[in-house]
Amino acid sequence: MSDRDFDVIFAGGGLAATLAAYRLRQVKPELSVLVLEADEKFGGNHTWSFHTTDISEDAWAWIAPFVAHSWSEQQVRFPKHTRMLKSGYNSIFSETLHDAALPALKDSVRFSTRVLSVSPHQVVLSGGELLRARCVIDARGIGRVDNLTIGYQKFLGLVVRFERPHGQPYPIIMDATVRQRDGYRFVYTLPFTDDTMLIEDTYYSDNPAIDAHTHRELCLDYARERGWQIAEIEREERGVLPIVLGGDVSDILERNADGVPALGLRGGFFHHTTSYSFPFAVRCADAIASMDHLTSESLHRLTHKWAHQHWREQRFFRLLNRMLFWAAKPETRYRVLQRFYDLHEPLIERFYSSSLTLADQGRILIGWPPVPIHKAVRVMGETRVNPIPQPVSSPS
Repeated sequence: MSDRDFDVIFAGGGLAATLAAYRLRQVKPELSVLVLEADEKFGGNHTWSFHTTDISEDAWAWIAPFVAHSWSEQQVRFPKHTRMLKSGYNSIFSETLHDAALPALKDSVRFSTRVLSVSPHQVVLSGGELLRARCVIDARGIGRVDNLTIGYQKFLGLVVRFERPHGQPYPIIMDATVRQRDGYRFVYTLPFTDDTMLIEDTYYSDNPAIDAHTHRELCLDYARERGWQIAEIEREERGVLPIVLGGDVSDILERNADGVPALGLRGGFFHHTTSYSFPFAVRCADAIASMDHLTSESLHRLTHKWAHQHWREQRFFRLLNRMLFWAAKPETRYRVLQRFYDLHEPLIERFYSSSLTLADQGRILIGWPPVPIHKAVRVMGETRVNPIPQPVSSPS
């Protein structure tokens, strides 16, 4: 095999591709694997989080090196109630993704390498170089989603160091006691050490635009209101993620090259309400590593099957999204989440892990506020109206 021929090539070195390549090197070290990443490191500039109950015990054995921080509980805050949830919560940084993956993949990656095009057995780089593989996997992010009906989860976060300990030992995954603007707004905080924290200004919005100056100032205002004095801003991250309201799975799959399997957000593998993608990336990585005969053809059939199954499983979440975006007034959207976080904690855990039962779905919908009945009825059916052809950036 020449230096331009491989068993598996990943186009993109984000979360999904990095985990899958890492897992392949663990389980099938005899395979020649190449990851092509446009940046100088894996994962870009992101923080991914997940609930402990989202991941199987078997998967924990190999993802543990990637986890930067874990907490045994988490909190939500709304105008009418504050609640401590006993479910564990975990976060991964781009830096920890890179540092954990690089020893296994140091001979299997090309950084600062742009992919021009992919086909089932070939990858063309921006400089014209042609690479070949039995299996080519496209994991370059979701890009444009012209034919999906979507809203947006957008955020800007600051990792800050305080002058004194902040006194918050657990994540607050939603603080919706803040002033509502631009849809449903909440502040998300992750305490990394006694004096460092991620403060993230987050929105479920009809508008994908990020006004960096405004969001930055709102993060700083939140710190001041909590009585925290910032000594240093260590880094900033931002993103815009799709909140799927309607469409069809083909709207995601048809934009990909014919016969090329897609992973991560590009393959549609994310939670349609929360946009969390880490649990799905882990499951895909395990499944790929367990395949006996890994080719573009075999994996394309499998990822197509997964994508259709995942789309069906996410149907209820798209209904919730339509109610949140279309049946509730923007300034009152927070009430929907306020009521949701008053439900039983096991149901909340199943919500995040995409494993809701029919009974769970009924409990969520019963007494749904603050949605007028006539508006709720109008959004029950999944349609393809009002597609918003906007670019989406993603930590995939």
